[in-house]
Amino acid sequence: MAVYSKAEILDKMEFLLLLSEKFKNVIQVTTELMNLRAILNLPKGTEHFLTDIHGEYGAFDYVLRNGSGVVLRKIEDTFGDELNEKEIRNLATLICYPRETMDKVKLEGADMHAFYEVMLRRLVKVCIVSASKYSRSKVNRLLRKEFAYITHELLYEDIGFNANRKGYYDEIFKNIIELELADEVIEEFSRLIQTFMVDHLHIIGDIYDRGPGPHLVMDKLMKHHSVDVQWGNHDILWMGAAAGNAASVACAVRICLRYANTSILEDGYGINLLPLAALAMRYYGKDSCKQFLPRVTTEIPDIDEELMAKMQKAIAIIQFKLEGQLIARNKAYKMDNRKLLDQIDFETYTITLKGKKYALNDRHFPTIDPSDPFALNEEEEKVVALLQKAFVSSEKLQRHIRFMFAKGGIYLTYNENLLFHACIPMTPEGEFREVEIEGKIYKGKELLDKMDRKARAAYFDSDPNSSDFLWYLWCHRDSPLFGKDQMTTFERYFIDDKTVHKENSDPYFHCIDCANTAKAVLEEFGLTDKNGRIVNGHIPVKVKSGASPIKAEGKVLLIDGGFAEAYQSTTGIAGFTLIYNSYGIVLVSHKPFTSVEEVVEEGVVIRSESRLLEKVDKRKLVADTDSGKLLQRKIEQLEMLAYAYKNGYLKEKV
Repeated sequence: MAVYSKAEILDKMEFLLLLSEKFKNVIQVTTELMNLRAILNLPKGTEHFLTDIHGEYGAFDYVLRNGSGVVLRKIEDTFGDELNEKEIRNLATLICYPRETMDKVKLEGADMHAFYEVMLRRLVKVCIVSASKYSRSKVNRLLRKEFAYITHELLYEDIGFNANRKGYYDEIFKNIIELELADEVIEEFSRLIQTFMVDHLHIIGDIYDRGPGPHLVMDKLMKHHSVDVQWGNHDILWMGAAAGNAASVACAVRICLRYANTSILEDGYGINLLPLAALAMRYYGKDSCKQFLPRVTTEIPDIDEELMAKMQKAIAIIQFKLEGQLIARNKAYKMDNRKLLDQIDFETYTITLKGKKYALNDRHFPTIDPSDPFALNEEEEKVVALLQKAFVSSEKLQRHIRFMFAKGGIYLTYNENLLFHACIPMTPEGEFREVEIEGKIYKGKELLDKMDRKARAAYFDSDPNSSDFLWYLWCHRDSPLFGKDQMTTFERYFIDDKTVHKENSDPYFHCIDCANTAKAVLEEFGLTDKNGRIVNGHIPVKVKSGASPIKAEGKVLLIDGGFAEAYQSTTGIAGFTLIYNSYGIVLVSHKPFTSVEEVVEEGVVIRSESRLLEKVDKRKLVADTDSGKLLQRKIEQLEMLAYAYKNGYLKEKV
């Protein structure tokens, strides 16, 4: 153990006094030291990286439940050739969907006593193998209180080493079944196995929009034992809406209507759309609004597509007005080119963009006053005020957004990897682009740090205009979350000429193909290790066209594979999972998820393809991770406390 000078001890005395409140004597300190040193020698926990979930809760939930195929492999590791393929699939299905699987077995009239007897023992074995890479204290923290005794005893079963205890364990299994606890215990062991598959979860942006269940994804993330979130542009839009930013509110509502996902607003967050529907029918009741018909990718019962189209047009016009007002009061954003309503000639129904005139495909704008095109009329103002109040007052939405701030950020460095959603603003030459914020120039890491701080302040600030910065991060050319030169929503709705629909990607997406550029980015964020990687999403990888998610000689991994059903025709797959465990890094590509019912009926099968990106020469331990560095720091602090006790600088407490 280290030796410390009197000066070193006295310099840290205030801290040591605080630490001594938790560790009151030498025995408590040395016991904790033994625990922490032992943990450093455990295998590194498995990290899972997901991005661009876009509200596809069913697929997201399935990937987490089966650990991107790891559950099947863990069963094979546990039993080897002892189980046949059907038995492996049935056990995997039970682990992934325990309640649904047991309901199916009961309906089939199976002998439930025999089913429980077999499956309980198999689940315990898989759980023991899955938990073996974690400390007992960590496992115990994950146990549910009501089943702590049963699960703790069975997890540390040692009948293979002590035949004297066989009868003891047999009696536990017998009583679980006889006392009708089997269903609950099976669910608990299945939950634990799922938990052990994903030690830490990284979500690299875009939980919201397009799919029907972002609120369900957020509910699940809030229950996860270890997670972080890198904000995506679609997330920051909802964060701005939750802060009451009117333009963000209008845009979030419009996108829900665009994809016929009003249940997110009404059922998920309790936001009433009836005032908007009434306004839409009054002004657009006889308008076909054909270019506003929702993009329906799944069967939605009782959907009124025509009403949704009218509501979408109504809120779109409101959005363009509010964005014009926002741009006008934020001259520093330099976005006057995106104030488009004042560029319309309402006599010829044309618009001039970059000196060229384009015909509009719509001539019905009953709420726009050509003399003041960005002004809301009285009814629009009332609708906006009601929607703002609904977003700010939604308890569930506010819980979700506060979680995003607590667990998230614009970027994260974690175990040698740099994680962010879209890009680092760059010049075409591959240099970090200079961006002015509040009269000062920022670039690279300093820029992202500034934007992260400003985003947090924007949400918590009482000034209603502070939230404008969250909208800036949604669609500004210098936003690392957006990564494009402009957002052409207006053009896509009202101009048929597709040349004006184009949104050019930030030079980052071209420059980052170069390994030297990737290395420079990693170094900018303090990652100089040869194993460092950049992991981001945002741009769907067109796998079916031959595109690869692996860039810059393996230094960059773009893992947006199309979780959103709307993108799957483009990517040809249904999302990626990046898995980083103690043996290396594996990229998993997924096939489309259909339904829970189909999985339970057919059994879990491998619907994914894995690609080994890196296999380490020496298995990584906790000591090799960022968590290990923190533990090592705690060890050093405890060693100093132990020295202070043993050498009379501090008195032990009874």
